[in-house]
Amino acid sequence: MSRWPHVFVATLILTGIPVSFVSCQEQTSGAARIRGKNDLPLVERVIAARKQYQESLEALRKHYVKTGEVEKSRWVEEELLSFHRIPKRAYRLDLDVPPPTLRPTDHIPEANELFHRALSYKGKGWGSTADDNMRRAEILLQHLLTNYPTSDKIDDAAFHLGEIYEHRSFRQFRRAAMYYERCYQWNPNTGTDARMRAARLYDRTLDNRSKAIQLYRDVTNFDADPRRVEEARRRLEALGRSSAPP
Repeated sequence: MSRWPHVFVATLILTGIPVSFVSCQEQTSGAARIRGKNDLPLVERVIAARKQYQESLEALRKHYVKTGEVEKSRWVEEELLSFHRIPKRAYRLDLDVPPPTLRPTDHIPEANELFHRALSYKGKGWGSTADDNMRRAEILLQHLLTNYPTSDKIDDAAFHLGEIYEHRSFRQFRRAAMYYERCYQWNPNTGTDARMRAARLYDRTLDNRSKAIQLYRDVTNFDADPRRVEEARRRLEALGRSSAPP
């Protein structure tokens, strides 16, 4: 099943990724649709509509470029940029985040190139340029995960996506926490502080005490950084005190 509809046209134009190469979540078969209160078919329709709208505008832009209609081409590009700057929530994380069973086993030059290009955008610039660059980095990292799921860069890509979704440009904290989790699930020996990042989000932002305790315990057991281990122990003590009966 295809995933990840968030496609930012400025990245496609600047980096040369054809739109047909960027995977989007498509509607599943009728058998997979569940009636009633389940939101799956509705979310799939939204994702499919996003994809169709983006592809239609991109096709129109290519037509105007081919026919030399510069002004109309610029109009379409402006509309595409506006569309892709609108925050697009992952209403169902199971349609957005890859499964925890992936493993970073293969050295893939194309994936490495995507990863380095993403980092060349991430965190660069000021104001709206910085926001656009974070979205460019998101596109490239998601493209990496979609097309090279066995790359030895997937755990690092997940970590950077966690930072991107936690950033003020997105503020999608549940999504960020899950990508941090995927980082250490895909590579238990990661040198990043993904476990601590996820624990802090569940603790301070998402108000999920049980998940935070679980992850802080994991930090004390698996993290090699003494400062993070000490922070985790302090938070475990504080959370334990807060749950003690009066």
